Amino acid sequence: MKVAIYGYGNLGKGVECAVAQNTDMTLFGVFSRRDPSSVKTQFPETKVYAAQELQNFAEDIDVVIICGGSATDLPEMTPALASLFNVVDSFDTHADIPLHRSRVDEAAKLGGKTAVISVGWDPGMFSLNRLYANAVLPDGNDYTFWGKGVSQGHSDAIRRLDGVADARQYTCPVESALEAVRSGSNPSLTTREKHTRLCYVVAKEGADRARIEREIQTMPKYFADYDTTVCFISQEEMDRDHKEIPHGGFVIRTGQTGVNGEHKHVIEYSLKLDSNPEFTASVLVAYARAAYRLNRRGVCGCKTVFDIAPIDLCAADPEELYAHML
Repeated sequence: MKVAIYGYGNLGKGVECAVAQNTDMTLFGVFSRRDPSSVKTQFPETKVYAAQELQNFAEDIDVVIICGGSATDLPEMTPALASLFNVVDSFDTHADIPLHRSRVDEAAKLGGKTAVISVGWDPGMFSLNRLYANAVLPDGNDYTFWGKGVSQGHSDAIRRLDGVADARQYTCPVESALEAVRSGSNPSLTTREKHTRLCYVVAKEGADRARIEREIQTMPKYFADYDTTVCFISQEEMDRDHKEIPHGGFVIRTGQTGVNGEHKHVIEYSLKLDSNPEFTASVLVAYARAAYRLNRRGVCGCKTVFDIAPIDLCAADPEELYAHML
């Protein structure tokens, strides 16, 4: 299958590496909004095209992996491309997923294409584990903790503010809350009680730092519901101390079984990631395979990780999976 990358930031670079690890795929090329001659790829053989050229290759590309930001890119990019290509995106604004899904579904069905949205580790792998745990322990409570790590979507949202040159946002779980959940005490926790947010910002020369801090701390869906600390640093400090993009987190469900709920259970799934974008890219590539297979079967419209069978994610022969992984 031939895969194209639309957008070439950290996530796009991760997809380029992930495709190289999958023997049933080849990378058609990168489509960038920047001047193609200015784009330096991970591998010298990777071809780079201007973003507006993508529609010229509708017959040559099996799946387009869209590597834009959730704040402003993906709500426009994914519906626009889903009528022309099988697509996969990593839209991660949880509250807006139903609306995004509806718009992408309409576009994909119009073009007879398959689109998979909100793919990554959360939403994505964490979503699956929440679903599985709820199915197994219907009488229980869900808890999700993220971090400590860099959120690409939140960092991108800060960078789009007027006067911001660069930014990194760290999501930090509140340790006392995490310990309370693991104890099985089933605490009732508000959003603010579970996480804090730490933002490192490089302001442009002459920018109003007080305004930037206020706009970050009051940004709906991103920071308004959290205790958020904003630290202004130099570009040199950013490049030296925050060039890596680690992340991770925990999905925990506590539940009970038995006649009177006398037996307690805790299901925990955790991730510890050296590179948030590279791991997210690896999940995107697996679901690109599924999108390709579904479309070949005539399945059109918008799908999520809930709609796709695990066997369609893997390059291995089903009989091998039955024999060695089941």
